[in-house]
Amino acid sequence: MTYDATRFTFDYQPLADVAEGQRFSTYWDVEPLSRGPQPPPSWLVTDRAAVDTELGILKTGKEADVFLLERAVPGSDESCILAAKRYRSPEHRNFHRSAVYTEGRRGRNSRDTRAVNKGTTFGRQVAAGQWAWAEWESLNRLYGAGVPVPYPVQVDGTEILMELVTDDQAPAPRLAAQRPSPDLLRSYFTQIRDAMSTLALLGVAHGDLSPYNILAAGDRLVIIDLPQVVDIVANPAGPEFLMRDCRNICTWFRARGLEVDEQDLFSELIAGAFG
Repeated sequence: MTYDATRFTFDYQPLADVAEGQRFSTYWDVEPLSRGPQPPPSWLVTDRAAVDTELGILKTGKEADVFLLERAVPGSDESCILAAKRYRSPEHRNFHRSAVYTEGRRGRNSRDTRAVNKGTTFGRQVAAGQWAWAEWESLNRLYGAGVPVPYPVQVDGTEILMELVTDDQAPAPRLAAQRPSPDLLRSYFTQIRDAMSTLALLGVAHGDLSPYNILAAGDRLVIIDLPQVVDIVANPAGPEFLMRDCRNICTWFRARGLEVDEQDLFSELIAGAFG
């Protein structure tokens, strides 16, 4: 049997080149485990024709920077703004006290673990990816458990794309900058205590919780910066990190007029972790 090639016709449009500061969406290029909980929320653009456009930097940090990214489908009204957290290259970053945070964790393979421990160039590159992956896993686990964290969109190497938490369509400010009313202050504390309780029930603590990595989205709080989540049981310093989280939170709330005690909060959380 022979085929007449003239019988087959194709109608297509070539994809236009993207401009500087743009790239085609990589959502479907990463492996399934590198995409967020399914089904994705309705606001997230997942069209294969979507283009990511850099909008500028949102926040700088010791280990990573956060950028604003618009994901949109050209010629349509489909678009969303994402936060792109990018862990820095080895020569520009320093994970202070990382060994203390990671005690009790297992590396993804022994070769990478040895390289990280030796501090080689390859090891430092692996470390950046490990911290990105650690935050990615924490975001997925906590989001699934109902902890108020940003929806994790995808991870690719040292970049995590996640929901941009907003307050009246602008990036939400940090809790540290807020002066809430007495009623809202009590609501804020209840939200944080409940979130910390859920973490403790999962056997972990944030490890670096403070008003500087909690966002105030109106009357709702959202916890961010989760690469150093500490295993309270497997890490010998776990209870110490949990106590520090309690102290940081209670100190801020007391300074604004709410009588709360870090020892009481710690006792409540540790009972949940080991109960």
